[in-house]
Amino acid sequence: MATVIDTLQERGLFEAVTSPDIGRLVENPAAVYAGFDPSASSLQIGNYVTIMGLAHFQRAGHKVVALVGGATGLIGDPSGKTNERPMLSAEEVEQNLEGIRENLSRFLDLNDKQAPAVIVNNHDWMKRFTFVEFLRDVGKHFRVGAMLAKESVRARMEGDRGMSYAEFSYQLIQAYDFLHLYDTEGCRIQIGGSDQWGNITAGTDLIRKLRGVEAYGLTFPILCDSTGRKFGKSEGNAVYLDRRRTSYYQFYQYFLRTADADVIRYLRVLTFVPMDEIAAMEEAMQSAPEERIAQKRLAEELTRAVHGTEGLTIARRASEVLFGGTLSGLRVDDLLEIFADVPSVEKRLDEVRGRPLVDVACAAGLCRSKGEVRRLMADGGFYVNNQRVTEHSATVNDDMLIEGRMVVLRSGRRHFLLVRIV
Repeated sequence: MATVIDTLQERGLFEAVTSPDIGRLVENPAAVYAGFDPSASSLQIGNYVTIMGLAHFQRAGHKVVALVGGATGLIGDPSGKTNERPMLSAEEVEQNLEGIRENLSRFLDLNDKQAPAVIVNNHDWMKRFTFVEFLRDVGKHFRVGAMLAKESVRARMEGDRGMSYAEFSYQLIQAYDFLHLYDTEGCRIQIGGSDQWGNITAGTDLIRKLRGVEAYGLTFPILCDSTGRKFGKSEGNAVYLDRRRTSYYQFYQYFLRTADADVIRYLRVLTFVPMDEIAAMEEAMQSAPEERIAQKRLAEELTRAVHGTEGLTIARRASEVLFGGTLSGLRVDDLLEIFADVPSVEKRLDEVRGRPLVDVACAAGLCRSKGEVRRLMADGGFYVNNQRVTEHSATVNDDMLIEGRMVVLRSGRRHFLLVRIV
């Protein structure tokens, strides 16, 4: 009988495991956890790989625990980093925790009657320790030689900047998290990206020493594109799961533009699309790559999963509008969502209504001069609310004022400017 491990292997969500015996453990319901550090107010698509791992375990009937690192977030995980993370204040960490809890609640079923997901905060148990107590109860079970041999530590020690004691101690805290969750939630499995291997094995070793029980670690490949570039804040290409940081349209378009070399792998890793359907799309790509069937499916599945049907609808409509589609039926709030990344200016009503469009466009900054606006009109490249205007004498009438609050100006195919009435 196929297990969740088989599913993860089939979908490319499997890199390494501490022991093959994990296969027997997951033949029956087990408890598994993954950690998320609150280094930002939202998780991003790189974290979504781990979320998908938890979701696959939950779908297979296992108990899943998502740990948000209220304690570890105050230090910063050194794994995979060449420099120490900027220290966050307690207030910043708490704000970020709220955003991450919201993110996780969208993807994990907290109300599943058989295997409800649980979200916990490691600050709840770490705050009970004094420094001396932690060294005595946890630190004495670790050997410096083994800690130095961890890849996350060794790579930093070989660099110019080294590693602070706080970062060096990070693996002790994560190891204790695993022990605590074994004691309180029955967790015998921790999952995470491949950069977490050292932290995870620190936990399995601690549980073996203190409880005499075999615990397991399972890692996923770090999500990269075909050029080897990671997704993440430090890479400058983070795609956030919060629409306030990555709009519906930006999110949808990002995956719609996925390279052919990446799209099938992303479908396997980031969606629940059945494998036979993915295979059919891969075959279709060979005969008609220009139709981008796989990219469209990826963008739709991911946007719906992350932002719901409403978010997907707005993203599709935004795509239509930004490529010249009608604004008919859209309200100002819809347009603000669609044009979240478009420049805007504020004007008083008397500066817009009844005024020549040439004057308004120039004053708003769409063009550098009135003459440029007139030339744009003459060439058929001037639009108001995506409707072409060619008459130099045209004025802004009430029909052009969307809910009396906004006018959308456009020059050429893609240069938009919002005029907001205040």
